[in-house]
Amino acid sequence: MSNHLSERINNLAPSATLEMAAKARELRAEGKDIIGLSLGEPDFNTPDYIKEAAIKAVNDDYNSYTPVDGYAELKKAIITKFKRDNNLSYSPSQIVVSTGAKQALYNVAQACINKGDEVLLPCPYWVSYSDIVKLADGVPVEIATSIDTDFKMTPEQLEAAITPKTKMLWYSSPCNPSGSIYSKEELRALADVLKKYPQIIVVSDEIYEHINYGVTAHASMAEFDDMYDRTVTVNGVAKAFAMTGWRIGYIGAPEYIARACNKLQGQVTSGANCIAQRAVITALEEPVSRIQYMVDKFSERRVLILDLLNNIDGFKCNEPEGAFYVYPDVSAYFGKTLNGTKINNASDFSMYLLENANVATVTGDAFGNGNCIRISYAASEKEITEAVSRIKAVL
Repeated sequence: MSNHLSERINNLAPSATLEMAAKARELRAEGKDIIGLSLGEPDFNTPDYIKEAAIKAVNDDYNSYTPVDGYAELKKAIITKFKRDNNLSYSPSQIVVSTGAKQALYNVAQACINKGDEVLLPCPYWVSYSDIVKLADGVPVEIATSIDTDFKMTPEQLEAAITPKTKMLWYSSPCNPSGSIYSKEELRALADVLKKYPQIIVVSDEIYEHINYGVTAHASMAEFDDMYDRTVTVNGVAKAFAMTGWRIGYIGAPEYIARACNKLQGQVTSGANCIAQRAVITALEEPVSRIQYMVDKFSERRVLILDLLNNIDGFKCNEPEGAFYVYPDVSAYFGKTLNGTKINNASDFSMYLLENANVATVTGDAFGNGNCIRISYAASEKEITEAVSRIKAVL
């Protein structure tokens, strides 16, 4: 009955990360011992001080519809956070709170992209960028990078990709899936290209901002005076605060974009969850040092998984500076036959690991780079060690 559905939904690709997680759940239901390293979800509980704020909100009878763009108190906390952590000054009318950073990105796309507008996506990019752009009738333009440049786009590549149809540039730093971080100097070099093209709006996805291992300091494109009025800074609490299911994201943006997102959201979902918003006020107001224990643990796991993967022939890893993923180049296996299975590409390789090693990863094809797979180390040391042992055994 697919002919009864819209072309839009028929042409939409399912989220590769969620699809792999669903397959892993199906196999577990069949009794298989699957180690899931596909989802970008911290394996920590939400900190107690944030949970206590939520409980207080329940007891204080927060149960009504919320303002479309967020509680005034939460917007104040976001403004304070932007100033404290990013040296960015926003007014309440420039802030929109959404049901997760994914909705924030969707809002921006729908508010800014017209049919045929091109959106530059340095590869690898987060799995949903391309299809969010397509849903807005935009055209994703992939800018290839490689492990040799730490998966970062150069100013020359940016310049070469710009056409009269270019409307936006979307990127994440720290990057999902590579863990790479653009330094302030690198962002300035990109900004020097963009200042020649004032029609281009930048979306800077900074959801992994606080998961940073101290190699390269976090920087925001909007810090530059000549980019502030054309940059949308996207953030949220899912990753660093272990609040994936609370579904709160937000933007700081030029006022006209923020108001457009507010207008759209008012017709689609209205305001985000009332209890989650009250909890996030506390999350953002408390010192960032209160979540450092999770970052420290991720740092230990990063060292562990890199040591283990670098002992497997055919795996080529960069050293991620943030987030909680490794993105090894596995193209050395392409064209080979493993236990009777022909490996033609990263999708074949990822599926081979699921079916033979019982380890769930995500194909790099989903992120615009077909030579790699994404492995999450948001898992225990025991699970990481066992998973890599299984991978090595079946290779």
